[in-house]
Amino acid sequence: MGLWLERNIIEPGKLPLLLALAAFVLTFLITRAITRLIRAGKGPFGNVTAGSVHIHHVVPGVVLTVIGGFGAVASGGEGFGAALSAVIFGIGAGLVLDEFALILHLADVYWTEAGRKSVEMVVLTAALVGLLLAGFSPFGVNDLSEDELQNRAGAAATIGVNLFFALVALLKGKARLAVFGAVVPVVALIGALRLARPESLWARRFYRRRHRARAKSMLRAYRHDRRWSGPRRAVEDWLGGRPDPPRPPERDRRSGGG
Repeated sequence: MGLWLERNIIEPGKLPLLLALAAFVLTFLITRAITRLIRAGKGPFGNVTAGSVHIHHVVPGVVLTVIGGFGAVASGGEGFGAALSAVIFGIGAGLVLDEFALILHLADVYWTEAGRKSVEMVVLTAALVGLLLAGFSPFGVNDLSEDELQNRAGAAATIGVNLFFALVALLKGKARLAVFGAVVPVVALIGALRLARPESLWARRFYRRRHRARAKSMLRAYRHDRRWSGPRRAVEDWLGGRPDPPRPPERDRRSGGG
């Protein structure tokens, strides 16, 4: 283990990235554990308030992310300063992305169905950083030879083509494949070639008059969601807690639902 750490992490200069990832994941897990205890009314924890204002943990998260980012730049990416900045940055990023849904919706949706976006974003970010830590480079640059790297035109073409595939996958409503495709080129190609999801921009633009393609897209999306939504929700519930059930409309609550 020590030899592997020396060869694959320390020598290539990836120790700050490893520390940032570890701090990021641990911060998310600890934060979720505390918020679930607060939700259940257990333990000594409670919401942080300033008067009548609830201070969400995204606020200290932003502060720590800024401190860690500027600290990493100031340290030059080496030494104790870089390691400390990486940990601070990872903690801040964990706090921020744990409330990603709040930033996205500009509303306190932490324990709602919309709040699942935070868990998805944390898992996606951790997976991407893990790929970078394992040695993947964005846009397939790791697949280029030394001669190709010296040829700037060839490298730029490779980056541009893979970025194009990732963009097409994103337009087709395949956000996960698009993001992972930015690191693993084959994934971007698969996302670009497959049918678009029916609610995507691509489907609304190009399937408007292609009724067979639209019907096939809807059927494939239905089968995919039916197959994977259950396991995905189970994992998200296990990581982040089960969302609150949706509230009935205000009129229905006043009239007893009748």
